[in-house]
Amino acid sequence: MSPSFSSTRLSLINRDIIWATAHIRGGMEKGMKWWKEGKLTNKKNTFEDYIYAAKYLIEKNYTSKGNIIGMGGSAGGLLMGAVVNQSPELFLGIIMAVPFVDSLTTNLDHSLPLTVGEFDEFGNAKENKEHFDYIFSYAPYNNIKKMDYPHIFITTSLSDNRVLFDEPAKFTAKLRDYKTDNNLLLLKTEMNAGHGGKSGRDGAIEEIAIDYAFALKISKKI
Repeated sequence: MSPSFSSTRLSLINRDIIWATAHIRGGMEKGMKWWKEGKLTNKKNTFEDYIYAAKYLIEKNYTSKGNIIGMGGSAGGLLMGAVVNQSPELFLGIIMAVPFVDSLTTNLDHSLPLTVGEFDEFGNAKENKEHFDYIFSYAPYNNIKKMDYPHIFITTSLSDNRVLFDEPAKFTAKLRDYKTDNNLLLLKTEMNAGHGGKSGRDGAIEEIAIDYAFALKISKKI
């Protein structure tokens, strides 16, 4: 994610919310080595980098523990699911868009359109026990615990053929059963959209607006 200007983020910044983008391993911001250190059996570096970035912001007094809102979509939704299972106390809320949260089940199903093409990224759990055990150890759905979670807003689309809607639906159902808090847990399903959300300029603006409305609500800005 290259540095860029976003006019929509001004609606958060003008309400005293700080926006930070974490360049965690698994991206290409620092070259091929940076990417390789966040894939296969190094995937957990991705999650640890994000948690470290959150702790750094707390340490440097940009924010405080329990006041961070994490946001990620697709594989970034996998990131959100992993870090909220690992360090829920850091976050006020989590926004997960079309999240890849049942990653072990999907990796085992080679008939799905993206599974085989992403073996180089996640491994092949069906034919490699080391990969199976490693993915199982971080897959968000498999690692939900009986504990307090922050506020969580999850979006999915009925026609998404990249991350099937049953992944966030299963994740939400299990989370409702396990979590020990009274915080918000919301699942929004678009009935006429795919992986990229609703089509058209207005559709994209509406989706950003509902994400930001959730962030502003839980941070008591509205």
